[in-house]
Amino acid sequence: MLNRIQLIGRLTRDPELRYIASGQPMAQFTLAVDRDFRNAEGEREADFIHCVTWRTLAEQVGQYCAKGRLVAVEGRLQTRNYEAQDGTRRKTTEVIGDRVWFLDSPRGEAGAEPRDDGEASEALPDPDDPIASH
Repeated sequence: MLNRIQLIGRLTRDPELRYIASGQPMAQFTLAVDRDFRNAEGEREADFIHCVTWRTLAEQVGQYCAKGRLVAVEGRLQTRNYEAQDGTRRKTTEVIGDRVWFLDSPRGEAGAEPRDDGEASEALPDPDDPIASH
């Protein structure tokens, strides 16, 4: 049996990095992934896919990813049940990412032009090397 998924999309908001009770880091984020076809109005639609990463990868996602960044996520699809704050039982499907590639460079502030003042910018992981959780 095989459960692997690969996605390329843009983050819809900054990742939420938190530490669970055991102290393990976890990052949650949503990717907007364009569909391959256009609707009746000629517009592209997107799917909004919830993703979760753990441990070192979660901390790296929290540090380097931000709203609008283009990333590739590889992992497995998981469906689970949980109890909502109002006491109702709910079901969710999410991608548990074990590799993330950063496919673009951060822009700093939204809409800002790239800096060209001779100073070195923050070192980022090589986009060709996946970041794997350990």
